[in-house]
Amino acid sequence: MELDIVHFLENKTILVTGATGFLAKIFVEKILRIQPNVKKMFVLIRAADKQLAARRLHEELIQKKLFDILREEWAEKFNSIVEKLFPIPGDVCCENLGVHDFDLRSELWREIDVIVNSAATTKFDERYDIALAVNAFGAKNVAEFAGRCADIKMLLHVSTAYICGDMTGIIRERAIYMGETLNGSRVLDVNEEKLLVEELMIELREKDASERELTIALKNLGLQRARLHGWPNTYTLTKAMGEMMLWHHLNHNIPLAIIRPTIITSTYREPFAGWIEDSSFRTIDSIAINYGRGRLKCFLGNPDTILDTLPADMVVNAMIVAIAVHANQPNSNKIYQVGSSRKHPLTYSDITDITWSYFKDSPWINENGEPVKVHKLRIVKSMASFHKHLRHYILLTKVLKVASSIFGGRLQGLHADVHKKVNAAVRLAELYEPYALFKGIFDDTNTEALRAITSNNGVNLESVFYFDPRCINWEDYFKRIHFPGVVNAFNRK
Repeated sequence: MELDIVHFLENKTILVTGATGFLAKIFVEKILRIQPNVKKMFVLIRAADKQLAARRLHEELIQKKLFDILREEWAEKFNSIVEKLFPIPGDVCCENLGVHDFDLRSELWREIDVIVNSAATTKFDERYDIALAVNAFGAKNVAEFAGRCADIKMLLHVSTAYICGDMTGIIRERAIYMGETLNGSRVLDVNEEKLLVEELMIELREKDASERELTIALKNLGLQRARLHGWPNTYTLTKAMGEMMLWHHLNHNIPLAIIRPTIITSTYREPFAGWIEDSSFRTIDSIAINYGRGRLKCFLGNPDTILDTLPADMVVNAMIVAIAVHANQPNSNKIYQVGSSRKHPLTYSDITDITWSYFKDSPWINENGEPVKVHKLRIVKSMASFHKHLRHYILLTKVLKVASSIFGGRLQGLHADVHKKVNAAVRLAELYEPYALFKGIFDDTNTEALRAITSNNGVNLESVFYFDPRCINWEDYFKRIHFPGVVNAFNRK
């Protein structure tokens, strides 16, 4: 298949939702850098008006260090390039994406060539009302908006590989359709889930529940409903619903590509190595930060578990190639699982050894300016064993609490510190149990076909649109690129 991706992007108008998110920022920067002659990039930003949307665009995208390479490469042309970015105040949770200005809506429907839906809330235990609105009904609203675009070439939706729940073995790049559940015990009715949320909110407000009580109840409801239907958390359940909504509501003449990334880490190469934001810390990073700071000495996991991860710029490259491949190709709909477990696996044992080695050689500096000494992380293979391991720490917190009261609060600081460490370890283990004990490997047959296009195209596109994990030396990447980036991002908070 002959494909000139950079040329395809010329004079195109792209709408990006979730534009202030980690992955979308990298996508926007890459498009502008490789194709400054893109016609327009409309970026949907949650804001009350155009002025606030423009302010968020400048503060959260253009002024970021992420855009420094673009600034340097294009120098005096930089301003004219970023003028291709048009901030649109709106919200995927709303009909017509919350774009209230009729003339602006008409312009979008008339001009858009490609929609990239990257809007999502990625908290594993998000409030169920918020997760449903953004991840599930947000996808529906995007699909319906796309159907009103007169000359749209394709829609690309960013999902997650972990909508598979706790499946084992080879996990195929298979669509999930309306009503499916992972445990097959019942039919999943998205509208019924929304109704449950509304009923709970009415009930709690009638009882004059506080905002905190409301949040706790809605978080618990999301986790309960997820586990009832076979998903480990609210995030993966509602992202699965989002895919269902797309297949059900999208006009069948509009080509659809769904990108399912695994665990996304800092950039491997572009626009420079090691860029990440503190808001993007997930799984590996949360564990590494707590470990490096001396707050984690034992954690849940299986040494043989394959930890599927891929740098963010590789995910973005797969997105761009998929856009060019599917544009103007009706009935070419595909799922792309973008990760590393099939082609270049990294085990839990590997990452714990790398993490120990990094923080041993480059220790975290604590609040007193002293290096934090770390020992190898102890891995336990079940939640029961993990809780058993924590028993003496929990007992210690109780002893310290009593002792603090006896000695006039002199041990209060120590008690608070131990209590905080125990709570952090328990919360991390509960949230990340599905990933720490994961037994699946993600098939990437469709994604491999995308990679083949970049290398069998007459022109070698691999250097521009690289996303083959086999080029990564994991130890070098984590020790030289990723962990330094994570530490720097954390210290910027």
